[in-house]
Amino acid sequence: MSTDPQAGRRTRDVIPLREATKAWFAISLQTFGGPAGQIAVMQRTLVDEKRWIGQQRFLFALSYCTLLPGPEAQQLATYVGWLLNGVRGALIAGTLFVLPGAVSLLALSAVYVAYGDTTVVEALFVGLAPAVVAIVAQAVLRVGRTGLTHPVLVAVAVASFVALAFFAVPFPVVIALAALTGWLLARARPTAFDPKPVPADAGPAPLVPDDALHADRPSARRSAIVLTVGLLGWAAPVAIAAVVLGRSSVLVDQGLFFSGTAVVTFGGAYAVLAFVAQQAVSVYHWLAPGEMARGLALAETTPGPLVMVVQFVAFLGAYRDPGTLDPWVAAVLASFVVTWVTFVPCFLFILLGAPYVERLRHNRSLSAALSGITAAVVGVIGSLALYFALHTLFSRTDAVTWGPLDFDVPELGSLQVVSLLVAVLGGVLIFVRDWGVLRTLGVCALTGFVLHVATSGL
Repeated sequence: MSTDPQAGRRTRDVIPLREATKAWFAISLQTFGGPAGQIAVMQRTLVDEKRWIGQQRFLFALSYCTLLPGPEAQQLATYVGWLLNGVRGALIAGTLFVLPGAVSLLALSAVYVAYGDTTVVEALFVGLAPAVVAIVAQAVLRVGRTGLTHPVLVAVAVASFVALAFFAVPFPVVIALAALTGWLLARARPTAFDPKPVPADAGPAPLVPDDALHADRPSARRSAIVLTVGLLGWAAPVAIAAVVLGRSSVLVDQGLFFSGTAVVTFGGAYAVLAFVAQQAVSVYHWLAPGEMARGLALAETTPGPLVMVVQFVAFLGAYRDPGTLDPWVAAVLASFVVTWVTFVPCFLFILLGAPYVERLRHNRSLSAALSGITAAVVGVIGSLALYFALHTLFSRTDAVTWGPLDFDVPELGSLQVVSLLVAVLGGVLIFVRDWGVLRTLGVCALTGFVLHVATSGL
């Protein structure tokens, strides 16, 4: 085992690939709660428990992934997988991150089409969302404690939280202002971002330390290979569908449409899903009005990125307009094509850009700008946590719009007692008992299911 990723050949793994694969598979089963919950799971597993990557290195990778279109948590997993095991590690980490969610949502989509109801299945997940509230709260505290190293960065995090949660400021604006603030702070106080001493009880040194460079150096040849393979692989399923089934096939329409949305999803899934819902219902007629909400509910109760709801859209659209194919065959193929064109760009962005970003990591100006973005990310996670908690603990909310203000407030009478009880249990297990994430999710899922059955008579 090597503890220095720049020592030795490029092919040397920081940790054995088999061990890394097991860890990524375990993480993939815990990725509930949207990006906030997913980042929380990786923070706890990779940084706090296994000590595979340093905290600042983790935050640097997260800041870079925040700038990219697509699900930042899945891209963060891909980036860290690349740091640990090169291209193989990136492909394994990124694929496993979405695989359980893809399989789960495929099964639930089939249940929905066949029976028109997923109540019993959803009951199995009723305890997971409240448990994630506690896990996300822990992540906000831990990331904030290590990423906010200067009072100005604390102010950036708070301002970002307020801007996103209460004023609906566009996500790119928040990130741009945060980067500018970090850069200006470095100009005014060059020592503001100097590494802080590590406490003696912080645990063993991480295998990927904060100050090491990755051994995979950028080059024009490498970039050309990655770009060529990535673009050809991205286009292949859509091209095959067009040749075999014709340009009018629903698989081609869906592949082209979701290829476009994959590269404009800045600011998370919610930033593009409203557009997807409008196009899927009004233009392509893949869904009936109101079915997008059902798909979102299913996606929010399954592991993986929320943008996976596009698989539900593809499944229903292809089942209802299969062309010359059997409806079930068309639905499954459409799910594969849309998932493929949605996530392949994520791998391309990381494998193409990460080696260059690694070499720029010690550039003081860039590092300062990314530190500002890291501070904003703390606010972003906080706003996502608030949104997630609000819609988990209450069944109804009211929109408040007054001048520049734009936020939701809960209807107190819609408090879901089962969710509140499970959230409190999750908080006790995480903060008081110091349980691991998987164990906490298991206990909360079982508790939620029992309470749901007892109160609803399911």
